[in-house]
Amino acid sequence: MNINIFQSAREANAAAAGLLASWLTEKSTRNFMPAAGNTPLDLYRLVAEMRLELSHLNVFILDEYVGVPKGEPRNCANLLRGGVQQDWEIPEAQFHTISSEENDALATVLKHEEKIDRAGGLDVVVLGLGQNGHLGFNEPGSAIDSTARVLPLEKISVEANRKWFEGKYAPDKGVTIGLKTILAAKRILIMAYGPHKTAAVRAMVKGPRGPQCPASFLQAHSEVHAFLDESAAAGLK
Repeated sequence: MNINIFQSAREANAAAAGLLASWLTEKSTRNFMPAAGNTPLDLYRLVAEMRLELSHLNVFILDEYVGVPKGEPRNCANLLRGGVQQDWEIPEAQFHTISSEENDALATVLKHEEKIDRAGGLDVVVLGLGQNGHLGFNEPGSAIDSTARVLPLEKISVEANRKWFEGKYAPDKGVTIGLKTILAAKRILIMAYGPHKTAAVRAMVKGPRGPQCPASFLQAHSEVHAFLDESAAAGLK
């Protein structure tokens, strides 16, 4: 794991954007998976401002809230449709989402993972780090070979969701691509900023590798690049 520590999230994002841009513009890069949520939004904006030619990318979203209407602007699909697919000028047909509706979330994520397999797997993944060490909605207890599924969320994740939706929704289920597919990606960029991520960062980098902290499985991946601000990295010093 390559650890990059910066004084501020702004500086970390600038460096991460440069690395991500170099990966995405390589001819061999075809299949890209972005995380939604608050942390990566500035990264995607910085890449959009570079005006790169990225129309060759197939974009597969990582996860989705379950039980939130499809039309909700802060759903993962809608957030990434604006911040990645539209801002990067990627054809709509190459943007692949997962349903947030409870009655078809599982069916769509299973098809989603099948599409990724048929496309040859993921070339680049961008991840945020959950406060409890989750990746996507792979919560603590997730096995290294876990596959696409719907699962209940821990209280800390539910409260983070409540804050994200400004109290309008507090989904207690998530639908996600499994760790098996994430860890098979050729390159992974993960970001964590702020003191509320300090414990999770330490568990990811220094803690024992295992399902108690799903992000700890990244330790064995040779092409993981973590971008941290000093407060998130405080537990590493």
